[in-house]
Amino acid sequence: MADIYDEMRARALKIIDKNLLEKNITVKARALTTEEAIGNPEADDFPLMKGKERLMQAEIDGSCGQAFTDQYGNFEGKLKDILMSDLTNNFRFAIFIASINAALRHMGLIKGTIHCRDKEPEECAGELVKKIKETYGTPRILQIGFQPRFVEELSRITELRVIDLDKDNIGTKKFNTIIEGPEKTDEAIEWADLLFVTGTTIANGTIGKFLNKKPVLFYGTTIAGAAYLMGWDRFCARGR
Repeated sequence: MADIYDEMRARALKIIDKNLLEKNITVKARALTTEEAIGNPEADDFPLMKGKERLMQAEIDGSCGQAFTDQYGNFEGKLKDILMSDLTNNFRFAIFIASINAALRHMGLIKGTIHCRDKEPEECAGELVKKIKETYGTPRILQIGFQPRFVEELSRITELRVIDLDKDNIGTKKFNTIIEGPEKTDEAIEWADLLFVTGTTIANGTIGKFLNKKPVLFYGTTIAGAAYLMGWDRFCARGR
């Protein structure tokens, strides 16, 4: 697992402007409120609205990058120091990932580093259906992470399994789909034709479980920078 982050670190240090790394720049990461992060969508079943996770936001000269995390707080430091820091817990992961997103956004290398708001998640789900049909046909899909609008739309067009870490979701039926726990991951990967994986996996150290096994499509803002650096496919139709 460390190899993935070491490679990301090496590629980031190689591609990010030296002036950006060396100058006395402050990167701030703070936990956004629900209103700041996602606005007021009509439904209330998003993880952000349930208080299970927060978006950490790093900012470099007005360019912002975000990362979902279950360990959040405030942090300030130089970009170079953040990139060289030890990733000892999810808080450190989130700072590292959000800062890479902000830096690459600042350089104009990536877009979609800010979470969509209000009715945009629903619009994004509609775009996802088009993407799946055009690129993959009708594969059996394993979705990692309960993103309700995606589950709602994907369950209408193909066979779908969903795995989530939230104990309140596990075992419940959402949009005619039973939400399964992480102990089912290996078996579900074998079952699936396509892995549709939340970008949060890059910020909690679990991404290695989903690489080099089946075709993978990551989703969301968290993995924007990592996907660029590592050449992974990412879907984020309404990220800002």
